[in-house]
Amino acid sequence: QTLRWSEPSEIQTLDPALSVDTTSSEMMRNSYEGLYRFENNGQVKKALVKKETLSADGLTYTFTLQKNAKWSNGDRVTAKDFVYSWQRTVDPKTSSQYAYLFDGVANAQDIMDGKKQPSELGIKADGDHKLVVTLDKQVPYFKLLMGFPVFFPQNQKVVEEYGDKYGTASKYMVYNGPFVLKDWTGTNLSW
Repeated sequence: QTLRWSEPSEIQTLDPALSVDTTSSEMMRNSYEGLYRFENNGQVKKALVKKETLSADGLTYTFTLQKNAKWSNGDRVTAKDFVYSWQRTVDPKTSSQYAYLFDGVANAQDIMDGKKQPSELGIKADGDHKLVVTLDKQVPYFKLLMGFPVFFPQNQKVVEEYGDKYGTASKYMVYNGPFVLKDWTGTNLSW
């Protein structure tokens, strides 16, 4: 399929950790898949989540992921891709402007303040297809946040391979969503 789409401005980045503009976010929502996606009415719908459970105290989410999800390079999408992505985003070295949205995930604020390591974030992979997220306070809108690109998975191998180039052009990316972005050089007005 080909999606024809018109945007009012340029793409700034395809890095979910660094995106802050509408155009980049829309491109990522078309080319990435997170735990949930937004429906036309603004409600969230399961995307990569097959099954979810919430602990009685409202502080631990356990997500069972679909097993057939793949990155555009053929790699399987796993729970580890979410762990890597979230830890990378809250790491002060990444300088994510939207890292504050992770407030509520256990240890996120301490990590952003430099008091704890990103590996201490309240997210763990239990095998390839089970993701456990621990909150330090109840976040009633938590599932709504999961529809935003900053919470999407990232393929660690690709991020590390491209380094500073990651997210700066379509050739320095992989995608796990319904569409693949092509022909974006980082500065051109069509892609």
